[in-house]
Amino acid sequence: MFFTIGDYLAGMLVGAVTALAVRMVVWPGMDMVIAPGMDMVIAMIVGMALGMLVHLIAGIGLGPLIGMFEAMIPASLIGMYGGMFFGMRDSMAAGSRTLPAALTVGAIFGAIVVAGVRFYDRALKGAVVDTGE
Repeated sequence: MFFTIGDYLAGMLVGAVTALAVRMVVWPGMDMVIAPGMDMVIAMIVGMALGMLVHLIAGIGLGPLIGMFEAMIPASLIGMYGGMFFGMRDSMAAGSRTLPAALTVGAIFGAIVVAGVRFYDRALKGAVVDTGE
C-alpha cells in the first residue's frame, strides 16, 4: 500500500514541478514575440523540453525509492504531455491564473496519468493475487 501511495505522490510531484517550470518560462502571448504566426507551437515545444528535463531528474531521483518502472514511465508521460499541455495553456493565458492553481492542476494531471498507467499495467498483466508472504 505504501508503494501505491508513493507512486501517486511521485506522479503528483512530477506534475506540479512540471507545471511550475513551464509557468516560470512561458508567458501569455510569448509566441507573438518569439515567432509570430507560430501560435502555440513554440510554447508547446518549450514545455515539452522542460517536462522531459523534470522527468529525467525526478525519475532518476525517485527510482530507487519506488522502482524504476513506477518512476520513469508515468513521469515520462507526465513530463512530455503535461509540459506541452501546460505550455499551450499558459501561452494562451487560459486556465489557472494563480501559481497555486497551476500547481494543483499539475498534481491532478500527475495523479490521473499514474492511475492510467497502473490501470494499463494491470490490464496487460491481469490480476495478481498477493499471498501476504
